[in-house]
Amino acid sequence: MPLTPLDGVRVLDLTHYIAGPYCTKLLADFGAQVIKIERPPAGDPARRIGPFFHDEPSLESSALFLHLNTNKQSLTLNLKSAEGNRIVRRLLVDTDILVENFRPGVLANLGLNYVTLKAINPAIILTSISNFGQTGPYRDLKASEIVESAMGGPMNITGHAHREPLKLGGNVVQYHAGAIAAYATVMALLRAEDQGAGDWIDVSIYETQCTNRDRRVIYLLGHAYTGELGKRQVFGHRALSGVRQAADGYVSLVGAGTRLPGLLRIMGREDLLEDPRVQEAIHHTSAEVMEEIEALYLEWLRGQPKHKVVAEAQAAHVLAAPVNTIADLFSDPHFAERSPWSVIESPVTGPIAYPGPPFRMSASPAPAPSRAPMLGEHNTAILCDRLGYEREDLRRLAEQGVI
Repeated sequence: MPLTPLDGVRVLDLTHYIAGPYCTKLLADFGAQVIKIERPPAGDPARRIGPFFHDEPSLESSALFLHLNTNKQSLTLNLKSAEGNRIVRRLLVDTDILVENFRPGVLANLGLNYVTLKAINPAIILTSISNFGQTGPYRDLKASEIVESAMGGPMNITGHAHREPLKLGGNVVQYHAGAIAAYATVMALLRAEDQGAGDWIDVSIYETQCTNRDRRVIYLLGHAYTGELGKRQVFGHRALSGVRQAADGYVSLVGAGTRLPGLLRIMGREDLLEDPRVQEAIHHTSAEVMEEIEALYLEWLRGQPKHKVVAEAQAAHVLAAPVNTIADLFSDPHFAERSPWSVIESPVTGPIAYPGPPFRMSASPAPAPSRAPMLGEHNTAILCDRLGYEREDLRRLAEQGVI
């Protein structure tokens, strides 16, 4: 059986919320053994963020937590306690990677700065994810998704020109930073395995937005060459182009110009091709003619299923795509063949389809997925089986607030 890409790699995960857990999830999903340290008694705050299974909040039913922590083990541990700190140090001896997303300085206050980590394990990789990085005048500022999007620049060019800037929906910034952190960590791991020397990776979420995402690089280059600052666009109406409503949803279609004959054919209006004005509009767009055809298109489209329209349009070499709902994705025939979902069963939710790994490797496939851990589920396995504690010790550690 082929080895998984990160088989044998040991990761200690001191992260919470989204960016850090997504970094360690990517490592875990490709075979790394990830121990997630959670502060007792409630664990990762993401456990308290909805949506929850059947809309019933609990520490074990957060969709966000369940998604971000597949293939990990959970160890509850109070790092501020003397014994909790000693347990972490013992785990670090044969750990390859430590990932944390505390505020800068917190890890050092726990007696676990990079110099100390290197003394424990010279080849260890420390990946630190923070809002603004470990240095600089913004280092200690608090931030959120909207703050990082605004300060990093993408918001300045997102939205309508005559309205306020907008951030993209969801947690795009956090996921992007987590992916960058995982990429950097694997690069450092290659060096550590080759040279026996670790590294300290400093990931600034702010900087991932300044230089990398979406249209940002283009606007940065434009500013460097011309001084242009970039701006939000005025959104207008363009006939036969864009999202329009079909009978059962929406279709995104581009049917103007040389694609117009194909669109007219699937509409059953080839007769319009005999109109000299339409022939002229194919090569020299006429707003008046295009608006007339747009009215016919809208009326026709409202009676057509979106997937039927898209299939016929693509066969006629007209650019088109359905605007899929989440339900559409689960029934999509392309996805059905490629199987991008991983069905994972949890004692709380039963079997549920999760998004699978974001890419696939032919020679070293990802391991079979396992569910996110219950809070402290692996305390016994890690403390007793790996570190040699007696089971009676666990009761004492719990009473002392260590686990």
